[in-house]
Amino acid sequence: MNISVATFNLNNLFSRFNFRASVETEPEVSAGGIRLTFGTDGIDVRSFMGRLVREKDATETQIVADRIINSVKADVIAVQEVEHLEILKEFNDEYLDGMYKNIALIEGNDTRLIDVGLMSKLPIGAITSHQACIHPSDTSRRVFGRDFVEVEILSEAGEYLFSVYNTHLKSHYVPWNEDQEEGKRRANERRKKQAEMIGHIINSRHGADAKFVLLGDMNDPPTSPYLAPMLDFRGGALVNGLTNVSETRAAKREAAGQGPGPSTLMWTHRFNPPGRDTPPEYELYDQIWLSPALAPHLREAFIDRRRKHSGDGSDHDPAWVVLDI
Repeated sequence: MNISVATFNLNNLFSRFNFRASVETEPEVSAGGIRLTFGTDGIDVRSFMGRLVREKDATETQIVADRIINSVKADVIAVQEVEHLEILKEFNDEYLDGMYKNIALIEGNDTRLIDVGLMSKLPIGAITSHQACIHPSDTSRRVFGRDFVEVEILSEAGEYLFSVYNTHLKSHYVPWNEDQEEGKRRANERRKKQAEMIGHIINSRHGADAKFVLLGDMNDPPTSPYLAPMLDFRGGALVNGLTNVSETRAAKREAAGQGPGPSTLMWTHRFNPPGRDTPPEYELYDQIWLSPALAPHLREAFIDRRRKHSGDGSDHDPAWVVLDI
């Protein structure tokens, strides 16, 4: 039986809140936090870092859905940047025509209220959240901004097949009013601690013969030293499921003077640095890693290539593998 497993950053799938409030004095809010103020009259004040938080544009949401329906067609799809369980269910019902029977999401710790979730055509078993984990070197806060969640995938007969671990690691973003170099250092250190905790969790929960998939938006390339700790498994190093990947279409060509474009098929994220003479950077941020026991079941791997440089409904391209279980 072939089972396809995908990862896709849906890029701010926020719900269509319409809260209104009457505000006489602006409430205090911690730096970078979401402020929600409720009332009966007034204006919408749901904001993040001073900017109004709105629902995801319907056209962009439909584009994301079309990519899932027409290109990805995954049996199991792990998603990132989803506000909460209800909007993921709504997305499945209204945009995917109820394509997925089973949906899982547990709230994480992110101040922007973006979480990781999973949708599956197959039955699912236990759902295990690790969003409360604390790294031993920093007991002052939880290590994962978004959740690190494990979902068991079952056969139609209810037999355990494999587990899927989904996460969204610390980004490279540093607010403009902070020291950029120090901010990058802290972000890299946070991502490394998250990878260390992932490695610890997986090794503590599984024996060498375990079948599992580790995937998500890792915000670093597969060769990054900050990600290395999560790939060191007791049964052997995890296997990159996208090493021999195929594209659904060729990458869009760069404009004159912007360089030759990507040098490899292994990319899902394009970053255009400031400066007209700086070529865009292509990285495989969205990754799929297979345990040594599951890797022999890999048959194919794909990335749905964007039509616009900025992305189609998301600034990430979805990736998936096909497993023969």
